Amino acid sequence: MKLLPLKPQIRFNDVEKLDVRVGTITRVSDIPESEKLVMLSVDFGEFTRTIVVGMKQERDDPTEITGQQALFIVNLEPKVIMGIESEGMLFDIGYANEITPVLAQPEKAVPNGVSAG
Repeated sequence: MKLLPLKPQIRFNDVEKLDVRVGTITRVSDIPESEKLVMLSVDFGEFTRTIVVGMKQERDDPTEITGQQALFIVNLEPKVIMGIESEGMLFDIGYANEITPVLAQPEKAVPNGVSAG
């Protein structure tokens, strides 16, 4: 494992700009043209989002996360990746530390769309 140095301090109101919510991953679809990327369909209760993530090489079967809740940033500007509009970002734990990432998840089921923080 690789420990990283602390990042520079930020103001509390900078954190409040992030809209972090719980969503249920309803589908994981392969992106055949990519060696790393898959497409998630995520239910946030009142809305759904498509989110492209680079987890294909991190798991033997990326579809194993189907049905699980996780934390996502939902107010990022959409970005087209491999021709697919990605509408958010999945929080995972460990990638930057060079360990196999795991999902950042609530300890028990909560309603989709619940805000973190």
